[in-house]
Amino acid sequence: MTKKIAVINDLSGFGRCSLTAAISVISAMGIQACPLPTAILTAQTGYPHYYLDDYTDKMDIYRQEWQKMGQHFDGIYTGFVASEAQIDQIFHFIDTFYTSDTFLLVDPVMGDDGIKYDMFTPKLLEKMNALVREADIITPNLTELCLLTDADYDAIIDIADTRILIDVIGELASTLLPPDSDNSNTLDSRQTSKKEKEIIVTGIHCKNEHGQKMMGNLYVSKDTRKLFAFPHVGGSYSGTGDLFASCIAAGKCRGDGIPELIQLSGTFLEQAIKDSAEENVPYPDGTNYEKYLYMLIKNRVLTL
Repeated sequence: MTKKIAVINDLSGFGRCSLTAAISVISAMGIQACPLPTAILTAQTGYPHYYLDDYTDKMDIYRQEWQKMGQHFDGIYTGFVASEAQIDQIFHFIDTFYTSDTFLLVDPVMGDDGIKYDMFTPKLLEKMNALVREADIITPNLTELCLLTDADYDAIIDIADTRILIDVIGELASTLLPPDSDNSNTLDSRQTSKKEKEIIVTGIHCKNEHGQKMMGNLYVSKDTRKLFAFPHVGGSYSGTGDLFASCIAAGKCRGDGIPELIQLSGTFLEQAIKDSAEENVPYPDGTNYEKYLYMLIKNRVLTL
């Protein structure tokens, strides 16, 4: 039976991000995407003008109706939320559908390049931190990691030595890992039953040993820290974080290892960004990822 992921995110008419990106990637990877929209937008929020229809009041209707249907999800994947109230709705959804064989991936969408998004509030950060504590996998970019850990983003990006930079980011990410199991009596029942938490910090600007500009994703778990770096091509395109997190979620669902998925998604995004840069695609429009979805198909056989 095809596995299913509940994808809680917004739907934007333009920007090739959020649910548009997630449904494409998850489907290409052989998993059924079940969208639960947090908002409907004419275009993603990086455009000068957009209209947003807040779906907070409708989110619980989805939960109730899916519960009536007796649905089960192999994964729950959360992205953009329009307000802190939506995180409360997500907790209700988790309480209903999270089981021992479900994973929870949280992409804590709050900002990028050191800038907070319009919907950011201190209360949203507080509730996002609570949601992150529940997650099995989290995929913050560097800005979001700094928000979650109350770290100085500007000071971190000023670190020129890549090894020191990665050590600092790794230490910050490690603070989001749960305490050792011998302290588990301080946690609630859902946290104590969780799988090992895995963190991927995305969008790290760094350099390799030859001084070449790279874009890195740092994998952090209880016993592992590993940087996956790819040549930096192009600028900051809309939807790349959504594409990345969707690759991780779908791959996790089909049984792939996280390090393998970081490499796969990085290669996929490198091609999409390179193509977009060559065509001078405006950054808010997102990447030309559609023609590279074939790269995500497992055991693909190409015929001419």
